[in-house]
Amino acid sequence: MKVLVLNCTLKPSPQASNTEALALEVIKELEKLGADVKMIRVADHNIIVGSKSDMGAGDGWPAILEDLLASDILIMATPTWMGTLSSMAMRVMERINGLYSARDKQGRPVTYNKVAGFVVTGEEDGARHVVAEIAHGLMDVGFTIAPQSYTYWNNGPGPGKAYLKSDFRKDWSIETGKLVAANVMAVAKALKKSPIPPPA
Repeated sequence: MKVLVLNCTLKPSPQASNTEALALEVIKELEKLGADVKMIRVADHNIIVGSKSDMGAGDGWPAILEDLLASDILIMATPTWMGTLSSMAMRVMERINGLYSARDKQGRPVTYNKVAGFVVTGEEDGARHVVAEIAHGLMDVGFTIAPQSYTYWNNGPGPGKAYLKSDFRKDWSIETGKLVAANVMAVAKALKKSPIPPPA
């Protein structure tokens, strides 16, 4: 199984990313289950604003899209800003929307039989809202959403410490991340054996 993790932190490398830290826990479990995982920090690439798969010269999205289309599983990882997904995650979703009309050789959406999972971090709440927003967008384009396919961490109400600077209930987030890995892998394997059929 090939897995692509898109870390939608606003911080370019080599800055420390709280979202990456939790995503790595999911990746660790995915690799234990035999997955081939690639993580991309989106902020390190020039993702031009737009809703097409290729926005022309200098656009960094087509190379990432190639990895996405070659993957069986997509993990969207994002921090929470102002109660919603990061602007980088939104940009990725807008570019994924460029696949809306793309079809494979059998006439299915090119994202059919691909499974999505989610990692969200934030100093304040909003993680479930973020998952709902991204899941709806990916499902609309054709991704399959596995059951209990997200983990998150937040510090509770009001400003507080970030994931990397806190020990608050991280054990729950890590254990839930293991469940995410198991569930997306199980659904992806099931779709390999019995893929969604082309339209009649």
